[in-house]
Amino acid sequence: MRSLAIDACPAPDVIDVQALPLPAGSPTDPAWWLDRLFDIRSVPWPVRILAGLRQLLAGVVVGADTRRTGAQVFAVDATDDREAMAHESDRHLDFWVGVAADGGLLQVTTVVRLHGWRGRLYWAPVGALHAPIVRSMMRRAMARKD
Repeated sequence: MRSLAIDACPAPDVIDVQALPLPAGSPTDPAWWLDRLFDIRSVPWPVRILAGLRQLLAGVVVGADTRRTGAQVFAVDATDDREAMAHESDRHLDFWVGVAADGGLLQVTTVVRLHGWRGRLYWAPVGALHAPIVRSMMRRAMARKD
């Protein structure tokens, strides 16, 4: 499996890959899909609530930097012929997300390296919800008509 996110992270603690078929005629620009996936309009309202709670609690509980959000965190850092990648480092973890639109599939690859007990504490609830949230965001991004 090829991914900029996997290549970028030495010694990952978590690798998650989600893929769904792209609707016919969909764009194939991976940077376009990365932006679309992490646009607030692609985030289901329960996830928005959870993100708000994360903003309130993560700084206090695990020392996360909660000043940067949304487009700032998920800005394109690297691209190749099939994938766009965003990366963020924080006190409790480093993560990379690669978004590819290739071969009729939309693929989201998430790679995480945890830092100590703070990272493990943070990832415990986030990791349990990560895969279904990503799939939901993918479906919403594909269904949007704008």
